[in-house]
Order: sequence, then C-alpha cells, then structure tokens
Amino acid sequence: MRLALVFNKEREDTIGCYFERAAKHLKIPYDHYWTSDGNIPKKYDLYLRVDHGDYKYDLPADLRPSAFYAIDTHLDKPYEKIKEQAVHYDHVFCAQKDGADKLKRDTGVNADWVPIGCDPEKHRDLGLQKRFDVAFVGTEGKKNLRGELLKALARRYPNSFIGRAESGLLSNIYSSAKIGFNYSINNDINMRMFEVLSCGALLVTNLIRDNGFGEIFSPGVNTAVYRDPGELFRVVDYYLAHNDERERIAGQGHALAVSSHTYADRLKKMLEISGWK
Repeated sequence: MRLALVFNKEREDTIGCYFERAAKHLKIPYDHYWTSDGNIPKKYDLYLRVDHGDYKYDLPADLRPSAFYAIDTHLDKPYEKIKEQAVHYDHVFCAQKDGADKLKRDTGVNADWVPIGCDPEKHRDLGLQKRFDVAFVGTEGKKNLRGELLKALARRYPNSFIGRAESGLLSNIYSSAKIGFNYSINNDINMRMFEVLSCGALLVTNLIRDNGFGEIFSPGVNTAVYRDPGELFRVVDYYLAHNDERERIAGQGHALAVSSHTYADRLKKMLEISGWK
C-alpha cells in the first residue's frame, strides 16, 4: 500500500509536513507532490490532499481513491472554495466539527471530523525552568478581541513572551512558560491549543462553543477556560498563584495531547475511514 501526500511544502511547520512526518513514524510508504503537479502517477492506494489555504489547483479527477483534509472551514472566503472542491473527493475530513457538519448540509458530502493535532517530536516539553508567566506565539489578528487581550496580558504580566517566533523556537518558548494563552477568533479548535499542551504549559483558552470542544478538553482537568476579559485575568492570576494545581492540570493536558491527539493519530483515523488495508 502506498500513499500520495499532496500539499505545498513552502514551510516546515505547515500541517502537510506534520502529516508527512506522521507517515514516516507509522512506516507508511508515501510520496509527496505539490498541488500544481500535473503528472502525479496513477499508482497510489490513496491520494490525500492537505489544505494549505491556496485553492488555485485541485486534485485531478482521475486520481482515485482521493481524500481532502479541509482545515479552514471556519473562515468565510476559504470555505466557499472548499465547498466547491470538496464534492470532487471520495472522502472529506474537516479540522473543525462545525465545518464537517456545514459541508454535509451545504454539499451532501460525507465529511468526517478529524481535528488538528500536535507533533510531539516538534512540540516537546523540554523540562525547562518556567521563566515566562504567559506565552503566546503568533500574530494578533485583525479586527478581533485577541489583539486587545494580548496587549493587556503584556501590560499586566510583563514577564511573558508574546509575539512571533521561528517554528524551531516554539517548544523552547512554551516549555519555558507557566501558561500558554489562546484566543480562537472563529470558535475554532486550532493548532496552538494542542501545541501548548504538547509542550507542557497550562493551556488557557477562550471557551469554544460546541464544535467538539467538550469531546476533547475538560476544563479544570486538562485545560483552563475563560469567557470574557475579566475572567481571563482572574484565571491567569489564580493559576500563577497556585503552582501545584497549575502543573497538575498542565501535566494532564500534556498526557492527553501526546497520547491521543498527534498527527500520527489523525493520519491513522483518516486511513481507517478511507478503507486503507
């Protein structure tokens, strides 16, 4: 059995690269192709295209069986393109549960929910001294509450890391943090949530409404949640002051991520649903 992985490898921290590493880990024979490749041979048992945010190209119709991992269903413009292309595939997987449900309603495709995950070799708990109170690696975003919250966190907790960083530094930053902050702009379960857990920090995230959140996370057990800015600061203050409780929850979150929510777990589920033998 052989797998064709189709995605644009423009960065080493793109999700397609994590699936490539998962295939290596699982010892699944595979070859990688870019979406613009027009000569993908008809010799594979599954053609898996991984969403990368560019919908200029689609998988050729004669390559079967085919699967599409749609990541950005929570964003309006990408969703319209995903909706157009999803009907061309034998199997569709969505990173967001709401996205899978929406695609089913809008197109009739049989979409399955397969969340984002972590790569424990790349997102590692390095056992470092917790020198940061709060860490957030990423961008502020535009016209949303996240930017305001990040500015407020930086003022209130100056001993923190908030901003961009090279992907190779992510483990060092989150492993050095007591708390990893998340604010999901569109009620999405995003990469950062699993990466923070995998690196051993306490995940503090805004409460996601449904979308499978309660099927993965348990507030107070393996993560902590807030519903508004005032509650965010109360939650952060509390866990900065209660080290043992914070580390216990962070430890359970780390165990959850690396035992059940890796990209190898995700790839195995996709292959199983696709009828991989």
